[in-house]
Amino acid sequence: MANMLIPVEERHLTPEQVDQIDRRRRRGQLLLVVGFQTFIIGTILTLWSGQDLTYSPGWIHPVAYWNAFLYLVSLSCFTIGLRLRRGLNEFFSY
Repeated sequence: MANMLIPVEERHLTPEQVDQIDRRRRRGQLLLVVGFQTFIIGTILTLWSGQDLTYSPGWIHPVAYWNAFLYLVSLSCFTIGLRLRRGLNEFFSY
């Protein structure tokens, strides 16, 4: 009996195509991990960003800029990682 959990478009693939899909999904999992880690660091860095925005003169706020950059990296890694992992039926990583 056929495995009905596999999407219809993936049921008749060659082994090379299956390897390519697995590599794409592993790369997506990696980007999800990187996105989560940068989100954690950005959340911790928010404490210093408030101090930087309060005490630094003018437009000189390097910690706040770094924090904004971290959140942008986190968001982009999350979206790209989710897009690369599409079609994966498993919850856990390998």
